[in-house]
Amino acid sequence: MSIHSVKRSQCHLAWDNSITPILRVKSGDTVSFDCLDASNGQITPTTATSALAALDIATLDQVNGPIYIETAQPGDTLQVDILDVVTAEWGWTGVLPGFGLLADEFPEPYLKIWDLPAGAHHAWFDKMKGIKVPLRPFAGEMGVALREKGPHSTIPPYRTGGNVDTKFLTKGTTLYLPVEVEGALFSTGDGHATQGDGEVCGSAIETPMKITVRLSVVKNKPYVKTPHFSTHKGVDDPNGYYCTTGVGPDIREAARDAVRHMIRTLGAEHGLSSEEAYVLCSVAADLRMHEVVDMPNYVIGLMMPKSIFGHKSD
Repeated sequence: MSIHSVKRSQCHLAWDNSITPILRVKSGDTVSFDCLDASNGQITPTTATSALAALDIATLDQVNGPIYIETAQPGDTLQVDILDVVTAEWGWTGVLPGFGLLADEFPEPYLKIWDLPAGAHHAWFDKMKGIKVPLRPFAGEMGVALREKGPHSTIPPYRTGGNVDTKFLTKGTTLYLPVEVEGALFSTGDGHATQGDGEVCGSAIETPMKITVRLSVVKNKPYVKTPHFSTHKGVDDPNGYYCTTGVGPDIREAARDAVRHMIRTLGAEHGLSSEEAYVLCSVAADLRMHEVVDMPNYVIGLMMPKSIFGHKSD
């Protein structure tokens, strides 16, 4: 299969199915993206907190692409195998006025610059106080174009992906996205060195990033109507997780959708009745608040441990 490259300058600021693709690739091809951070290069390792007042909010959360995948048609699923994720050697976390779960309580800007040495597994939050955090790099933005015409902001997540800000989309994870337009039109960006569930202050450790993915068209997963993902072994469970999501402006309804999507998935992939699947969701799966700050939509995931499947009876 072919390998393709996308430059930092090959980016856009809205999900729009009328944008001309920068590449046309075959199903199964690999694409490497060189992405700026979510500030679109406005924040650097020498930026001071005072400079945030001049930040151009309209240019935040750009994504690189779009990529047209041959044979992708509405109703198909785009399988995104995340092959590699490499951060820059620095990053930033900021409190930006108007952003975050407690935006009304934190109106003043704040900026922290992080040191991210190559190959490091942790980053110091405060050496003097003995606080460091594990690094778990991933791209916050991964998505395909919506069927609805016109530009759609890259700030919120959608049923087709976008700013899902889900910390499990690390190297080795496979993401599944519903295709709504011919060619899918995949884009990615918003590099994160690490993030907690929810991204409560509105930013993770934001960083420039190189992301390599394999893009494949799947014809036999019509039940994928929102982002699904499958983590690899050892990610919070011996065999990893399969996760379905609900995406929308109401947290409870997004949670209900995440469960509905898992019920359909368990029926299609494991032959369970709806009642059996519903009960299994209750006793084995975990609801997670993946994204709660990029309005108007939330991302709620239902994570099913893969270790419960494939056992032989005694």
